[in-house]
Amino acid sequence: MTVHTVTKLTYAKAAEQNRCAPRTQVSIPAKLRRVGSAAFNVSVCDLANAGFACVAVSSVKPGTMCWLTLPGLAGLQAEVIWNDGTTIGCAFACFMNQGVVDRMIALYPPPSSSQSPNRYSSSR
Repeated sequence: MTVHTVTKLTYAKAAEQNRCAPRTQVSIPAKLRRVGSAAFNVSVCDLANAGFACVAVSSVKPGTMCWLTLPGLAGLQAEVIWNDGTTIGCAFACFMNQGVVDRMIALYPPPSSSQSPNRYSSSR
C-alpha cells in the first residue's frame, strides 16, 4: 500500500516557484468575472505582467477562465491556477504590458506594514 501526503504550500513559497516574471505586492481594488457570471469585488495583492493574485472568498476552481478588470482598464482574460479559499492566483492569457504594470504598481502600493500586516511578505 502506498501512502501519499499532500503538502499545502504557503503563498510566499508558491510565489517563488515557476514564475516567468517577478511579482510585486500591490493593493488594487478590482473586479473578477467568471464566464457566465456577474463580476465580484476583489483586491489584487500582487501583480506581474504574467499574472496576479487577489484576495477573494470564492469557490472559483483552477482551470476556470475569468476576466480581471483593473481601474481604468478593459477586462484582462486570465486562467485560475490556484485557489486556497481566501486568495486566488491567476495567469494572464496574454502578458500585460510592462508599462501598464509599472503604472499600477506606482498608483496602488501595498498598505504599509505598520497599517496592516501583509501575510504574503517575502524576502524580495
